[in-house]
Amino acid sequence: MKVSLNGMLYAAAFFATAFIASAHAQDSTQLNGREILERAEDNQRAVADAAFNRIQLSSCRFGLQNNQITCAERPRVKALESVSINTGVDNRDTQSISIVLEPAAERGIGMLSYSYDDAGRDNETWLYLSALGQVKRIASGNSDDDSESASLFGSEFTTEDQDTGKLEEYEINILEESTESGREVWVIETIPNAERARKTRYARTVQYIDKERFVVLRADMYDRQGREIKRLMASRIEQVNGVWTARSLTMMNLVANRLSNMAILEINSGIDVPENFLTPRTLTDVAFREAELSRIREQVD
Repeated sequence: MKVSLNGMLYAAAFFATAFIASAHAQDSTQLNGREILERAEDNQRAVADAAFNRIQLSSCRFGLQNNQITCAERPRVKALESVSINTGVDNRDTQSISIVLEPAAERGIGMLSYSYDDAGRDNETWLYLSALGQVKRIASGNSDDDSESASLFGSEFTTEDQDTGKLEEYEINILEESTESGREVWVIETIPNAERARKTRYARTVQYIDKERFVVLRADMYDRQGREIKRLMASRIEQVNGVWTARSLTMMNLVANRLSNMAILEINSGIDVPENFLTPRTLTDVAFREAELSRIREQVD
């Protein structure tokens, strides 16, 4: 893993983060459900700020073999590069762009996302299909027949699964304290309010959040009939600049019996990202995109 440091200011921020994390650990027993989720989302934002990542995204139909979940077919594998920054009030909004490198037939397909913390602003996502030379707007939350699918590059992850913020749109309850993957966790239920329910297919989500590291280790998503339809499992929990993060995420679609794994092969933070890079122009202007990506790669290679 390569992590670039941006001089003494970045080092100071690193130690400040470590100090704050230590202070948080001391008072974590007093937190309510929303405060716990805010801590977990703050960790996600910290890792996403000024970041350049290399990702492997693989998908397959799954089955059971020797009581273990395994791919029942050869996985479809994609290689991606992703760039993200935090913006807005208190840096609580996130802008990100991901570009497919492999397979060659899909090279250049890209997705640009603006995620807003404010419940009054819908998130915005654009998908660029290089073969067609077209940019399509992806609907916020659940897609419908008139909009592009909300799937991330044909995987079981959706744009909604990547969202942070807007916690005021949910009823949040701590169900119990338990263990998950050998770790002590809070089991927290989120139920969307009437406004949010119109934008999501999830009527209820149950998250298992590491009590020490504030990482979501597992999330179970339910539909309006009370059926569990998807499950997210996190692994390879590692520290990046003093912040715990999952380097491997597996999303299981329990209706279609398909799963997708998102493995973050390389995390590079403290990257100098040009302000005009995270715009729709980067999706369609190949020369501009490659020139800027080359400058970003030079900072880490």
